[in-house]
Amino acid sequence: MISIFERVAGLYRDREYFRLLVKFALPIALQSLITSLLNMVGVIMIGQLGDTSIAAVGLANQIWFLLNLLMFGIVSGCAMFLAQLWGKKDIPNVRRVLGLAIKLGLIAALFFWVLSLFFPGAVLHLYTEDTAVIELGSQYLRIFGWSYGFYAISTAYGISLRSTGYIRLPLVVSTAALGVNILIAYPFIFGWEAIGLPALGVNGAAIAGLIARVLECLAMLAVVYWNRLNPSAASLRDLLELDFKFILSVLKPVLPVITNEFLWSMGVTTYSAIYAHIGTGAIAAINIVSTIDQLAFVIFLGIGSATAILVGNLIGQGEKDKAYRYAGRSLGLNITAGALMGLLVYLFAGNLFQLFKVTADVIVDARNILTVLALGLAIRSANHVIIIGTLRSGGDTRFSLFLDGIIIWLVGVPATAAGAFLFHLPVHLVYALTLSEETTKFVLGLRRYFSRKWINDLTEKVTAGG
Repeated sequence: MISIFERVAGLYRDREYFRLLVKFALPIALQSLITSLLNMVGVIMIGQLGDTSIAAVGLANQIWFLLNLLMFGIVSGCAMFLAQLWGKKDIPNVRRVLGLAIKLGLIAALFFWVLSLFFPGAVLHLYTEDTAVIELGSQYLRIFGWSYGFYAISTAYGISLRSTGYIRLPLVVSTAALGVNILIAYPFIFGWEAIGLPALGVNGAAIAGLIARVLECLAMLAVVYWNRLNPSAASLRDLLELDFKFILSVLKPVLPVITNEFLWSMGVTTYSAIYAHIGTGAIAAINIVSTIDQLAFVIFLGIGSATAILVGNLIGQGEKDKAYRYAGRSLGLNITAGALMGLLVYLFAGNLFQLFKVTADVIVDARNILTVLALGLAIRSANHVIIIGTLRSGGDTRFSLFLDGIIIWLVGVPATAAGAFLFHLPVHLVYALTLSEETTKFVLGLRRYFSRKWINDLTEKVTAGG
């Protein structure tokens, strides 16, 4: 026992690891924290309008959620290359990969823009049959859908800045944009008599969100191109280049990541559809708890994203053994922190429910869901660092696709659907069945980490393809 303890303790005596982890993880976690806090404020404001409004905005945001995860697939796939290329200081190819990320992101944004503007009712009908929810949600989508293209551009530049060491710039820009969103959301939602602005309710929230996304994009471009020496300051030629040999060399490992996020996001949105079919109160409770979930998960997002940068840089520098050790340390940290955060969520997060003007039944459901959330945080945080921080950064995208994009459909969705429609379980037990997916991913992902088969030098493929 003593030898095992000493070995574990020795694993965490590397000061360089912690210095670099804090350097990258702290700004990313802080950005996620601020984003989650401001999102919570927004949900609380919508929550003052009642169960129907909070359910409508929550379901309407499933479209943005799908775009967000597809964008995450695009940029995290490209980030594998960006981190490793920056490890070799290959700025020309960094900018070419950024250009590809922007082009792919705009294609995705166009698809969801069409759905939001022309088919919002049909899309929302997949989640609920409540006509009031569908009508309010459709109004929201027709306005907020115009923000998708701006969001795609901002996200691509943000991941490029992070991967090349400019961690604080995306933090400042995104925080400022979300701050503007909250400041203008209140008068747009509830009205401002002094200037003759009527209360626009759900539509006001959509308008505020659109304005914030436009400003975020403009600010991101300004900070990048203020200094032309910035590795992300790609020229118009870099952004528009269509070198198909280069594109194919990048897309080969990136496409599994995009497919992964598409399949996983469709699985998660299927969860939402299942909850919504249980009842409007059920999806309202889920949406309330999801804001707490986002807040609780920020530290794990920071560690996972920082690990991806560190591991990618080390593989690009040829230090594969060191990359393996760094990934293992982050996995241990996330498991420990996940257990502690779960305890804190269970003990204290329920106090936030009093901020929402919803029915007593919704609060009861939310408290029960929160307990399940607290129990599952440790394993979910472990899976995040395995998939995002380790396997993807090492270029092991095909196994990541199986682990994250396929398992949800083989295990999670069938179990959750059975709980809701065959056994008619209450919403918190249906929510608990999603942990069957997380447990399966953890067991298989841990075995993959120890195998070292995930470590691949992607820069060789770009050089050969470009």
